[in-house]
Amino acid sequence: MAADPAADDTERSFGEERPSHAGRPALTVLLLASTLGVMGGATIAPIIEVIRQALDVSSTAVGLVLTSHSLAIAVASPLAGRVTDRLGPRTPLATGLVVYGLAGGVGMVVDSYPALFVSRLCFGVGAAAVFTCSTAALLGMYRGASRDKVMGWRTSATTAGGFVYPLAAGALGNYSWHAPFAIYLVGLPLGIATLFAVPRTAPSSTDEASNGAKTGTPRAGALRLLRERPLILALCGLWVASAGLLMVIAVSLPRRLDQLGIHDTFVVALYGTVLSSGAAGIIGLTYAQLTARVGHPALMRCAAASWTAALLVFAVADHWAALILVPVLTGTGSGLAMPTLTVLVDDAAPAEQRGTATSLQATALFGGQFASPLVFGPLIETTSIALGALIAAAGTTCILLALFRLRDPARADRTTENQPLPIRSRQSATEE
Repeated sequence: MAADPAADDTERSFGEERPSHAGRPALTVLLLASTLGVMGGATIAPIIEVIRQALDVSSTAVGLVLTSHSLAIAVASPLAGRVTDRLGPRTPLATGLVVYGLAGGVGMVVDSYPALFVSRLCFGVGAAAVFTCSTAALLGMYRGASRDKVMGWRTSATTAGGFVYPLAAGALGNYSWHAPFAIYLVGLPLGIATLFAVPRTAPSSTDEASNGAKTGTPRAGALRLLRERPLILALCGLWVASAGLLMVIAVSLPRRLDQLGIHDTFVVALYGTVLSSGAAGIIGLTYAQLTARVGHPALMRCAAASWTAALLVFAVADHWAALILVPVLTGTGSGLAMPTLTVLVDDAAPAEQRGTATSLQATALFGGQFASPLVFGPLIETTSIALGALIAAAGTTCILLALFRLRDPARADRTTENQPLPIRSRQSATEE
């Protein structure tokens, strides 16, 4: 007779005995860490022109200050995922937060472009660990409907960070271009809090092997995981494509507003930050209910449809009022897609390679963002913003059509309300 899971007050997560309730302190720390994912370029974007003038560098050079961390995240994320699979998420997350805080805060004192550029690369390494480890920790602590709810909260937390931090940076930038870099120091207390709030964990593969359970190949690496799990490869491709296509709006919206007579940088920031973050945040708060009602594939199709509509409006709008729809539609699509893709990748990956699978999402997301200006920049410069947006809309339309083939094999599992469950629960349930 199967034991009642409610009768036992302990569960295994990442291979360690601990209370079945993840605990509010751990959840709070992980959600706060999730707010840092969008701080990389957004925090210093309001002062980037001031930095260019102060350091006397070209627009291309100062642009690398905004994007270099994305390249570092894309490259370093697989390593962060590998370490997470071996050690669990707590230690690499705490380390990443400290690196994030120190390397990000270096901008407070540097006065040379080379030093600032190197600090941004180091910052990207810390950000890779923060993104990968915080996501893997949340996915490992919650299953089923609880996981959907927490992923929705994570989306709201991320978008809240995308709203609060840039506005704070803009205010501090009025005093000095160095001052906004102080915001990155929030990583230091969060790193310390992680060591106390997030439970000490061990690799799930070690625990399962000691109990005679069949395990995957946790040391096989990211490339083998992609070969053996083609769905993960397809989902990461979706991350790359969507991030790259949507960067057309992110990069070109200020210029388009300027063409339509909107020159106030604060108003431009409101367009790109408040509206999109507000829409995504609302979606995040209702995400669990939406998932339970229609399922993950339908939400992804809605996201792709929202992106397509946003790009079409962006291409044809000839008044600033019509452009209000663009960040709202973009934020709605992103609010649906971010948690959905994360959950789908988690469902497709073996539990002992959760960290690696999560890291591949970071590589795909930030790699797409980094590559987008290299692809669409020359196109838009030689033609027009409208043509670039229309080509991007054609891309999101292809994504929408492809998503009609996406299935949701875990749909039945989400009808059960779960508290934090063991990482090996899916395998155990299958064997039973």
